Amino acid sequence: MSEYDQTKEVDEAIRAGENALQSLYRAQEMLNKARTWGIIDIFGGGLFSGLLKHARMRDAKQYMEDARRDLSYFSKELQDVQEPEFSSLTGDFLTFADFFFDGFIADILVQSKISEARAQVEDAIGRTKELLRRLEAYR
Repeated sequence: MSEYDQTKEVDEAIRAGENALQSLYRAQEMLNKARTWGIIDIFGGGLFSGLLKHARMRDAKQYMEDARRDLSYFSKELQDVQEPEFSSLTGDFLTFADFFFDGFIADILVQSKISEARAQVEDAIGRTKELLRRLEAYR
């Protein structure tokens, strides 16, 4: 692979990673809102807080699905970066991405799952940032 092609592949991987990171941030924000409304609902917030909690949870579910799709695309772009430095990272990330959100999409309406989903999103953000940092350094 020529240097131009490799640079192009790295740039594409960076763009895909940045898109995935933005999706993860949106999911994180909506999960935080769902958590807040869930807490208000638990302490007697009434019908209005319950409706808002469920609306935020539906939104969070959609953002999580977007993040999953974007992480899958990022994984594919990482595979195109044919550098030994990234091969082990890519394998680890692909394994992580396969399990990302597994089971949480269906169970998102359970309040306790929000905390677990938030932890997964935070983990995904950290992993994505690390890969982006390494890709940027490789440029």
